[in-house]
Amino acid sequence: MCHVIVTCRSMLWTLLSIVVAFAELIAFMSPDWLLGSPRSDSVGEHRPSLGLYSRCRRIGARSVSCGPYADTFGEVASGFWQAAMLFLAAGTLVLGCVACISVFSMCFQSILKKSLFNICGLLQAIAGLLLMVGLMLYPAGWGSEKVMSYCGPEALPFRPAHCSLGWAFYAAIGGTLASFLCAVLSAQAEIATSSDKVQEEIEEGKSLICLL
Repeated sequence: MCHVIVTCRSMLWTLLSIVVAFAELIAFMSPDWLLGSPRSDSVGEHRPSLGLYSRCRRIGARSVSCGPYADTFGEVASGFWQAAMLFLAAGTLVLGCVACISVFSMCFQSILKKSLFNICGLLQAIAGLLLMVGLMLYPAGWGSEKVMSYCGPEALPFRPAHCSLGWAFYAAIGGTLASFLCAVLSAQAEIATSSDKVQEEIEEGKSLICLL
């Protein structure tokens, strides 16, 4: 029999797991990792942006063109960015899988006699480590020709010259830190859903259990 168990801590863990997965996915796809040096034209000043595999720049008076600058993986700006993409994609994929599983954790709290929360928490910690490696590799690629064309010839690894970091980079950092927070909350969710109060509700024959 499926017992739907909802507690504050388990619901918080589920919601945060979903938010973190979406935040990392959006950051990965965004072209706003680096904001290029200001450029002036007849309309005014603007700043092109450069992502891991995409970019945005103004074409004409008011038209902004956004899209991938690399048609293949080998055309990504540098080897460091290629490695960063692999680690970030792997971490995001793991977080996405955990986010999907977390929805079902309200009904199924264990799998093969192992706590679903503990398994997911471990996966989220692994995803956080993968994302951390990817974020450390990313600035090592700032010395590539592609980055120089946006940030100036003074751009070097870990030195973006005239560029500044965009919101996507900070969102990726925030998602990475939040993935470790999710790993901690998973243990609290496990404690909350296996408490004595929950067991009492189950013994009373209730199928829907909601506790603070």
